[in-house]
Amino acid sequence: MKYEVTIGGGDGEGEGRRFVVEIDGDDVFLDGRRMVARLDPVPETPLRYLEVDGRTESLAMAHDGHRWRVQMRGRVRAVGVLDERTRRLRELAGGGVKSGGSGVVKAPMPGMILRLQVERGQRVKGGGGLVVLEAMKMENEIRAPQDGVVTRIYVEPGSVVEKGAPLVELGPSS
Repeated sequence: MKYEVTIGGGDGEGEGRRFVVEIDGDDVFLDGRRMVARLDPVPETPLRYLEVDGRTESLAMAHDGHRWRVQMRGRVRAVGVLDERTRRLRELAGGGVKSGGSGVVKAPMPGMILRLQVERGQRVKGGGGLVVLEAMKMENEIRAPQDGVVTRIYVEPGSVVEKGAPLVELGPSS
């Protein structure tokens, strides 16, 4: 399984450092470099022991639903972890959050529209929910890739869409 890991990049920490971590059985690759690594939980605590190439560190970890808060050596860092599937879905749905742009948000996969979370003329924030799409018996919230105003809605609840079908158009939030 492949993951994109971002350390920092929140709470005024600047851009953050990105790494690709691939786990294949007992093998761990960090940006393509093989290493010996393990992360073992300490039962009934937020502590974990991280062993990398024979060195062990103690970590305190908490998840807030979006990111991990990791304390190591007295310093707390925000850590984002995206698996390959989630990363691809975000790319297909319009990528990361931008400010003040416009464009059409498209379906990242085929499925059925369960509900609309916006209406025409509504202002939305980047990352805010637009549409809920059911695919393979899972609900997938399609989010706004940037701040904007909903200028057009191409679908309605019950619509069946193909991958790449337009869902919602956003105009500048001026």
